[in-house]
Formats: sequence, structure tokens, C-alpha cells
Amino acid sequence: MDSLFSVQGKTIVITGGAGVLGASMAKALAAAGAKIAVADRDSLRAHEVCTAIEADGGFAIPIEVDVLDKAQIREAAACAINTLGHVDVLINGAGGNKKEATTGPDMSFFDIPADAIRWVFDLNLLGTVMPSQVFGKHMADRGQGIILNVSSMNAFTPLTKIAAYSAAKAAVSNFTQWLAVHMCQNYSADIRVNALAPGFFLTDQNRFLLTNEKTGDLTPRGKTILEHTPMGRFGSPEELVGTVQWLLSDAAKFVTGIVVPVDGGFSAFSGV
Repeated sequence: MDSLFSVQGKTIVITGGAGVLGASMAKALAAAGAKIAVADRDSLRAHEVCTAIEADGGFAIPIEVDVLDKAQIREAAACAINTLGHVDVLINGAGGNKKEATTGPDMSFFDIPADAIRWVFDLNLLGTVMPSQVFGKHMADRGQGIILNVSSMNAFTPLTKIAAYSAAKAAVSNFTQWLAVHMCQNYSADIRVNALAPGFFLTDQNRFLLTNEKTGDLTPRGKTILEHTPMGRFGSPEELVGTVQWLLSDAAKFVTGIVVPVDGGFSAFSGV
């Protein structure tokens, strides 16, 4: 069973790898024996994540990249391939929401700027599609590989206030299914594409919606979320890792085109 779920020796590129969830994945997968490229726009934080991994005996390299710049993605892929030899896995972890695309007392839906909506769509959808194009071509040439996208529970049922983010993540889920079929039918059945749908984890992107910035107390929205999460709490980033390792291992060798909720039961609860 240990070998079935092993990621030992796998070469993994994680975009958004310096973020809360991405860094947690990077550290855990490195501890399990994978070689990691932490790809992030914030080079300083990427270096910090790699330093922490190496201090624990793992292998990691930082790569600065903007996932909305195709030339930079190609450079990042070349750097990863030159250093690691090849890339087995791409985790598309870059994403997020924006206050200006979120409804509230100071922002009516009717007044949300198109630029703010476009920013959210570009980061979440194009920021998944374009790395998948670049690294997916490498996998197609090799005849094997794994792409793991990060969707959201908002993709199943949209939450209030965040229309752009919910729609963008729904697009990520749809694209995951499309790409899984496309890669199998046109290139290799040994290329798998799946997605995670995290429930509610406190991150830099959603903290302003779930907690009071001044007091740290739960907002009414944060309280409602916990009331509708049967486990009664937010997830911790480490609780994504088991699902990630399963999807990247041979234990999921016949699994492609799915979106896996990791949500403490949120999607199962009707509210009654």
C-alpha cells in the first residue's frame, strides 16, 4: 500500500506554490520524496518555501513566474525541465478573488467594474489554461503526466457576493473535464487531469470575507459557513494533502476528469 500511494521521485511544479495552500502541498509532497518546483510571482516567498523544504531534507527550487504571461510560463517550464530532467506533475494552484469583484455595502453588483471581473477570470481560468498548455505539451511529448487543478466548492453551488470567482471556478471544473478527455483521446491515456474543490480554508484571498480584519472574530458570513459545515470548522491546509497525494499516485491510476470536494461535509448539507 505504501508504494501504491507513493510520490517518491516524482517531479512536481506547483503554480501559486508560495501561497497558503500551495506551500502546504509543496512541503508535504517534498517530505514524501517528491522533487518540487515552487512557481510563484512572489520570488521572495517562493525562496522562503524552498528554504523551509530544504531545511527538512527535501528538494525544491524556486521559479518566478506570472501564470498570465505565456513567455514566462515557457521559461519556467524550461527551467524546471533543465533542473529536474522532466516534469511529471503540474499543480495549477494559482488563483484568488478580488475585493473589487465582490458585492457588499460599498459595491453593488450593478457597479462591479468589468476590469475587476476580468482580473478574477484571467487569474483563475487563464492562469490554469495557459500553464496546462505549456506543461501539457511536455507531457504529451512524453506520453505521460498528471495535471491537478484547483477548483472550489463555489463551482458546485455559487456563494453570495462572489459572482466572478464562483463563475471562474465553475469554468475551471468544466475545463478539467474537457482537458482530461482531450489528453486521453488525442495524446495518451497515461495523462490524467483532475481537480480539487477545497471547502473553506482561511487564506489571504478570503480572510477579509470570513473574519473581521481588526478583531479576528468571525464575520456573519464566516459563522454561516461553519453552521453549514457539518464538521463545524474551517479546514487546515494540511488536510488537502492526503487527497492530493492520492490523485498524484498510482492509487488513482484509473481516475481522470473528476473534481474532488474536500469540504468537511459542506456540499452534503442541505441546511436542514
